[in-house]
Amino acid sequence: MQTANPWNSYRRITTLTAPPGQIILMLYEGALRSLERSLPGFSIADPGEANMTIHNNLQRAQEIIHELNCALNMEQGGEFASTLRRLYDYFDRRLRESNLKKEPTGVKEVLRHITVLRDAWATMLQNQNPLPAAVPLAPADFAVA
Repeated sequence: MQTANPWNSYRRITTLTAPPGQIILMLYEGALRSLERSLPGFSIADPGEANMTIHNNLQRAQEIIHELNCALNMEQGGEFASTLRRLYDYFDRRLRESNLKKEPTGVKEVLRHITVLRDAWATMLQNQNPLPAAVPLAPADFAVA
């Protein structure tokens, strides 16, 4: 009998219960991880291992960017959503070029841009839901029955 990996269970539950804004942040972080994992592949001497490292991680990053693109609400997002859609399309092209040519330039460019987007999104989430200040209860709030 195979035992369940607790990390996979935690990750699945976190994804299923997270609010939409948090899921977008997790997608940005996942894309960044995949892009960072692809970079060492550009300096691996063994062509098979290099191609596998680069290709697999860039494919994963492209899948995540595709999910981000599909999550855009073009009706409510207006010009901002349109700009993000064009940006995500550009990221996809740059990563495809880097994967085909096995050159890290496009990966590093997309990594910089997604880092900025992730940081801005994280800041927006923090400012959107600030923790309420603790309100002390007055003694009258503790009524005795």
